[in-house]
Amino acid sequence: MAPPTTMRFIDLPQPGAPEAMTIATGPLPEAGPDDLLIRVEAAGVNRPDVAQRQGSYPAPSGASPVMGLEVAGEVVALGAEVRDFRIGDKVCALANGGGYAEYCTVPATQALRWPAGYDAIRAAALPETFFTVWANLFMMAGLKAGETVLVHGGSSGIGTTAIQLARAAGADVLTTVGSAEKAEACRSLGARRAINYRTEDFAAVVKAETRGGVDVVLDMIGAAYFEKNLSCLARDGRLSIIAFLGGAVAEKANLTPIMVNRLRVMGSTMRPRTAAEKREIRDALLARVWPMLEQGTVAPVIHKVLDFADVSDAHRLMESSAHIGKIMLRI
Repeated sequence: MAPPTTMRFIDLPQPGAPEAMTIATGPLPEAGPDDLLIRVEAAGVNRPDVAQRQGSYPAPSGASPVMGLEVAGEVVALGAEVRDFRIGDKVCALANGGGYAEYCTVPATQALRWPAGYDAIRAAALPETFFTVWANLFMMAGLKAGETVLVHGGSSGIGTTAIQLARAAGADVLTTVGSAEKAEACRSLGARRAINYRTEDFAAVVKAETRGGVDVVLDMIGAAYFEKNLSCLARDGRLSIIAFLGGAVAEKANLTPIMVNRLRVMGSTMRPRTAAEKREIRDALLARVWPMLEQGTVAPVIHKVLDFADVSDAHRLMESSAHIGKIMLRI
């Protein structure tokens, strides 16, 4: 059956509060020669979506201005150069934009078939967080078995993914959380120690719980934690920064630990990466992580599933930070 000529999507006439988003109708996106056109069944809600809605994270040149960076659904059309997928395949994909819609185009090199036994909701919860964690924690920071990692925001979608993948890789995991409920959730996923940053000094706890500090810090806070993160790292430690929820400018930070302890500070965002870089991450996930998903060694943590029309409520929930795991939209 041929796709329709129009679709519903979440429009953002101008940046603003969650109420700024509206449901609109427009033409389907056209698949390029290397793209898949997916009939979207579920989409994930992520912090970059909130930033885009607020006007601080615009879509890159050539990407759809529609929000949404991860989807799952059925392939309904193929670009002329696509060889690895067929119409009817159930796939999830890292989108460059356009996920908050009934149809979305994605590069075929950023798509993966659903893990065996998965449905659309669970499959759509995978791409953004698993691409991000694999790229930053393993490919860039080089976390390996026997090392210790501090994961900030352990109850977030990124955090719950990082804890599980780090434990599966044989690493010791410490994490920061904001409540006793979140601490328990993180321990159940494999964190040895969940530090409540509201009542404890995480740097002091790290020093007390480790011999010389952790090997890797995965950070989404930025400036507010920068100096303390450096103090948490052992010799040859690596700080990987993936977001700036606590600001991007670290004033008067003491950089001495970088030199004394031979530290490495790195960071990245996923959206501007090249197609080749994203394909490399996709291939690594397929080889290394998809078997663990199918075996149940790791799994996405789903906090709440909302209907497409309730996208404003989904963004309010994301901004509240009350969630544990992923917030999903059913299309």
